[in-house]
Amino acid sequence: MDVKGRIVNILDVESGTSKAGKEWKKQGFVIDTGDQYNPNVCFSLFGDDKIGMLNSYAVGQDVSVSFNLSSREFNGKWYHNVDAWKIEATAGQGEMPPAPGEPPVEEFSKEEDDLPF
Repeated sequence: MDVKGRIVNILDVESGTSKAGKEWKKQGFVIDTGDQYNPNVCFSLFGDDKIGMLNSYAVGQDVSVSFNLSSREFNGKWYHNVDAWKIEATAGQGEMPPAPGEPPVEEFSKEEDDLPF
């Protein structure tokens, strides 16, 4: 799956040790998709290789994120993961499309303004 949006937050790296004694690292980041409802999506990156992908990006950048969704049950509760596996810069950086139902913003210069006042 893929989704496009603007990076709005890059979370701190988390680390720990599994029950099997293996070290792990994880970092999250949040993008704003521009959707009217629930526009923010938080992705997780596991391992140094995946975390390293995020080093090329900053808050405010427009990106396309490829990800996998997974769910698992533990003690009668369900837990969900949104794991990113690819991040790419998208064209139109710095410009978010208008939200649905919102008119586009038009910019005028004084030279185009033919009003007498």
